Amino acid sequence: MAPPSCLLRVGWLPAALCALALALAPASDATSASLVGINYGRVGSNLPPPQAVLPLLEGLGIGRVRLYDADPAVLHAFAKTGVELFVGVPDQSLAGLADPGGADSWLRSNVMPFLPDTKIAALTVGNEVLTGNNSAVTRALLPAMQSLHGALAKLGLDKQIAVTTAHNLGVLGTSYPPSSGAFRRDLLPYICPILDYHARTGSPFLVNAYPYFAYSGDPKGIHLEYALLEAGYAGVPDPNSGLRYPNLLVAQVDAVYHAIAAANTAAARVVEVRISETGWPSSGDPGETAATPQNAARYNSNAMRLVAEGKGTPLKPTVAMRAYVFALFNENLKPGLASERNYGLFKPDGTPVYELSYKLPRDNSTFGGAGNSGWRFPGGGGGNVSGGYDNNGVNSGYYDISAASPDSAALTCR
Repeated sequence: MAPPSCLLRVGWLPAALCALALALAPASDATSASLVGINYGRVGSNLPPPQAVLPLLEGLGIGRVRLYDADPAVLHAFAKTGVELFVGVPDQSLAGLADPGGADSWLRSNVMPFLPDTKIAALTVGNEVLTGNNSAVTRALLPAMQSLHGALAKLGLDKQIAVTTAHNLGVLGTSYPPSSGAFRRDLLPYICPILDYHARTGSPFLVNAYPYFAYSGDPKGIHLEYALLEAGYAGVPDPNSGLRYPNLLVAQVDAVYHAIAAANTAAARVVEVRISETGWPSSGDPGETAATPQNAARYNSNAMRLVAEGKGTPLKPTVAMRAYVFALFNENLKPGLASERNYGLFKPDGTPVYELSYKLPRDNSTFGGAGNSGWRFPGGGGGNVSGGYDNNGVNSGYYDISAASPDSAALTCR
């Protein structure tokens, strides 16, 4: 595929950046090798139109994108690009999707019109629902996932499009050391059937993992180099398993793996954990001293390198990590602390917030065609203030570093 033309976007996209995107355009064949993706949120009043993001993605070497809704303009913009999309299903839609008829109608309105030109690899149903404060949405989560999966199966698309949901790490009641990872007791009635669903459908368990929150909450107890994924850091041993954790991100992932194993041993054998969000803010309020451009550049460069190298975690060394960096743009309408508006790799005008020290390999990109999505199943515009997040638009992937407690240890589904 020819690289996207910059001619329609010269008024917005800096010429040098456009030239870089053209120079770095990958080969035409899409690939399933890409492990690094990026979150494209649009909670801003000054963001560029969706078609203008394509040169930025090509320049980064990223061909997988997570969206937070099914905006038609965005889905059309990615048509015939080869970019693989995780399409978000907003929380407010879940109640209606719990009914199979509602799921069928939603797919016919929001997915089918864009296939096959737009490559939709997965639907993420809600965002951090189980740690939200809406019990009705919590109850509707799994039924909505099941209905959407069933509707896709009727259309013959269940092997092509996965259905999953993204969790806040707050679903864990215990997460330190990783071997003591366990889900919150009050969430087990919801998580246990979700794990059964993942095991049955082959869909991944997604987590939003932010070492930034752990470090910010305990800067004296957590070394900055450990939180920033610095390769030279000696690591932290797990006293129970004997495994050494070189950085906090892999410790967070393994805490989830241990929680799954403690709750459902059958699911633990087949369910893969993937990182749906991870990032570091470049600016914040006066008290958010770790939110600097230097730290953000170090974290995101290290995260991209770690994932792109195809490495697993200490517990799952042969399972390559997959992760979506948060986020593509700074978003000026996100509520909360100032850091919430400063997770982007780019400013709304397309200039980098900071320079990354790591360049993704060419085979990380999926630009250019209808390649394999990489899923393994059993048997085989500008000023838009939507496209955002639930849970009030706040990244809340907090990592609880409290030690295991008798109340939370060894909680099981059966």
